[in-house]
Amino acid sequence: MPYKQYNNNQTTLTFPFGMSVPEDHIVRVISLFVDGMNLEEFTAQYRAGRGRAAFAPKMMLKMLLFAYARGVTSGHKIQELVQENIPMKWLIGNPDIVPNARTINRFRSAEATGELIKVAYLQFRLLLTNLKLIDDEAIFIDGTKIVADANKYSFVWRKSVERYEPLLDAKANALFEELMQTDADIDIKPADDDLLARMTSVAEQLDAKIVRLDQIIETEKVTVGGSKNKQLRRKLKKYTHLLHNDLIARKARYHDSRALFGDRNSFSKTDHDATFMMMKEDPMNNGQTKPGYNLQIATQNQFVLYYDVNQRPTDQRTLIPFLKQLDRHFRFVVADAGYGSEPNYDYITSQYHAVPLIPYTMYLKELSRRYRKDPTKRQNWQYDKTLDCYIDADGVQFRRNKEYDRTDKQTGTIRHFISYEAVADEDPELAKLALTEKGNLRRIAVNPHWEAQKESIRAHLTDEDQAIVYATRKIEVEPVFGNMKHNLNFTRSSVRGLEPVRQELGLTLMAGNLQKLAILIDVHPDLLKGLLKWGSICRTLKVRIAKKVGKKLTRDKKPTELSRNILVERSAFFGSFDLCLSHFCFQVCNRFTETRQDFVGRVL
Repeated sequence: MPYKQYNNNQTTLTFPFGMSVPEDHIVRVISLFVDGMNLEEFTAQYRAGRGRAAFAPKMMLKMLLFAYARGVTSGHKIQELVQENIPMKWLIGNPDIVPNARTINRFRSAEATGELIKVAYLQFRLLLTNLKLIDDEAIFIDGTKIVADANKYSFVWRKSVERYEPLLDAKANALFEELMQTDADIDIKPADDDLLARMTSVAEQLDAKIVRLDQIIETEKVTVGGSKNKQLRRKLKKYTHLLHNDLIARKARYHDSRALFGDRNSFSKTDHDATFMMMKEDPMNNGQTKPGYNLQIATQNQFVLYYDVNQRPTDQRTLIPFLKQLDRHFRFVVADAGYGSEPNYDYITSQYHAVPLIPYTMYLKELSRRYRKDPTKRQNWQYDKTLDCYIDADGVQFRRNKEYDRTDKQTGTIRHFISYEAVADEDPELAKLALTEKGNLRRIAVNPHWEAQKESIRAHLTDEDQAIVYATRKIEVEPVFGNMKHNLNFTRSSVRGLEPVRQELGLTLMAGNLQKLAILIDVHPDLLKGLLKWGSICRTLKVRIAKKVGKKLTRDKKPTELSRNILVERSAFFGSFDLCLSHFCFQVCNRFTETRQDFVGRVL
């Protein structure tokens, strides 16, 4: 059987004149998506003031989105991809353009790129709305840990600093006491001053004193019994060595560490913004913490609509700041039990005006048969509304004793409790059951507001329709994390710092979004027509919409919390031109970087 022609000894290699990619390739979707963006406000920020002209932001954004879609995150690997990959060259448009690794890293870490990514997500949400791929029914929230680009043994713990810094202060004060007893003529500042400044001042005075003693010793004569100046110099050198090599250096480190901690308990010496967290990936099975970030995402139909990166390892305290970033209203907020808390439920119901489909921590356990049959649980006791008392399984009554408030140290939330105390009955058996092992009357504490919230959550989760919405959570968020970590091969950040990591994760998640959109377009070709039409309208109606934006922004009207959704998604101001409205939002977002409430105020 003859083989096909093969010869690698030629001195030249001939390429075809045209270079193209398949019609269903992801680079075509990336190109259409980025070309539909209006980046005039960002172009000026990327222009170099002198030297060579900078690369176009659209080209760099396309290049990074395709690289992350292929699981390539290293700057040098992306440079190799640009040099060798034909779809990447088609996406760039010029085979001779090859940005180096340093240019790539600077672009994805630049502050202007963060604003560019925000606009990209706003544009993508409005694109999905116009393609009827998302609606206002439910938003699904979950989080995962991402390992930071930092050494796993570079930890600094708050408890360690709080433990050893007082010992250092005591050692420094003892040194000051010794200096005051010696004839060193050192001016020590009062104890009220900053200890680091006091130690620095003392060290400078000691250095100057030693210099003067050196000059005196050089000219003095040898005396019987040794020189007192040499003895004093020996003592002072001991103090300066202790100050320079130990006390001042450690005190400065403790001072810097306290500034870096913020409200965290740890940070990494390699990446100061990274916090040590428990990771699911634990190959040693020893519960070792690693420096990382807490990624929070909000999805619908497995599209990431919103995301945020936090330094807190727990999900519970990240929900409220995350919901404040949402620019549209959803009927249901769906999350797992890690987000269930009293302040979170209050914010969702009273300020975000949605239904929380979030079970509390004990929800599943309370549904178990063993829990419902346990006589020691207060939830299984009898409650008399008339007397406002609880009666346990043994017949012991617990009557209202007092009311008090507790303040959460971490969140500052004030929770109201009612204390119930057991009644010492005349019956000896009941009187004995009313006492603890130490002989005190038994007491229970009830938070009425929390109990009402739990009852409401149980009602929502047992409702047939809402239970179906909550059940879809498992197939909404988890596949996104699986695709990001397994298919896109993103388990560790390639940049350092909170903002650069946030931008890199935004690129990764957007690459996953466009990858999914490309697959849907391949299955449903009608979506491509909508994408082409959407991009065309965004480009051609720019001037017309800008004029209407000016008229709209001049209207003085009192904003409401939920009016942004009505404006962005349902406004009749532009008639049937929802796509024009989307471009209007891009113009506003490009011009203003502000919070959710400020954005609503400016638009209305």
